[in-house]
Amino acid sequence: MANAFIELGFNKTLLVNSTGKDIPKNVEEDHVVLIPDSDGIGKNVEYGKEVLSQNGAIVEDALRIKLGKVDWLFVLAGGGGGTGSSVTALHSVFERYMRSVQSSGKIAYIVSWPTAQENLNPTIARNALTLANDVAKHPHIILDNERATRLLRGRIGMLGMYPVANTQFAKSLAQVLKLSTEDSPIQSFDSKDLETCLGNDGRAFLGSTMIKDPNTGKLGSVILHNCMNRSACPPPKGKAAAGSLVLVVSEEMVADPKVSKNIESAIAYVGGRCETLFSGVYVRKNVPGLIAILSMNGLAT
Repeated sequence: MANAFIELGFNKTLLVNSTGKDIPKNVEEDHVVLIPDSDGIGKNVEYGKEVLSQNGAIVEDALRIKLGKVDWLFVLAGGGGGTGSSVTALHSVFERYMRSVQSSGKIAYIVSWPTAQENLNPTIARNALTLANDVAKHPHIILDNERATRLLRGRIGMLGMYPVANTQFAKSLAQVLKLSTEDSPIQSFDSKDLETCLGNDGRAFLGSTMIKDPNTGKLGSVILHNCMNRSACPPPKGKAAAGSLVLVVSEEMVADPKVSKNIESAIAYVGGRCETLFSGVYVRKNVPGLIAILSMNGLAT
């Protein structure tokens, strides 16, 4: 997952592991932090938390030296294994680092949930649940590997399945981050809106869809349904504390009175699922359809 963000240009990214055997071959050494005197955790979370706690200073130094100042820290962790499922043992390290560089944001976790077949292994299932419980009180996203690979099976082999799924998610999040820095002649989803959404403790949902013909009165329902069904995140439960709906449209769409009305209705429809909804509409040339990216934050686990 971290490698997918590196390939998209997120240079302030570190891969922390207890063994170099799991580091992708194409990742440069500057992005790697290996825990010394360890060759894996053997799916033992208690041992993993002990190892990470004992080596917290190494991780903290790497964050400060290699990343420098950041506003937010996204921690990506694989649920089910030993090292990834132990990552919250470093939470106090992350907090100390954030204070030392005077960050304005929070620590947000992005964790993977094993596939149904992987969860047949009691140790993997127990480790994944431990991680999910450990991050529950913090801002976090759960990525269900079963959902992430569902639409790729039969089209992509095992070697490429997870890299493609990871890249799809990374692109969606990257697009939201990028658009929050841009102006819109219609409606902007700015950086403060983004911070408000991300800052809600609890689970977050992120989904996206592309609708070729937005000329439908049920646009809001279609956006919500497609985003939920095509996301790697489990569907939202209950009402979100905050959310965002970012739309990328063509000039022709926003020049069409009927489509414009549909877009306004869609924003209102999705807004009914959140206590507060932030929205943005961005105009681009040559888009193949209406692109919608939906986030819901502060959800029950």
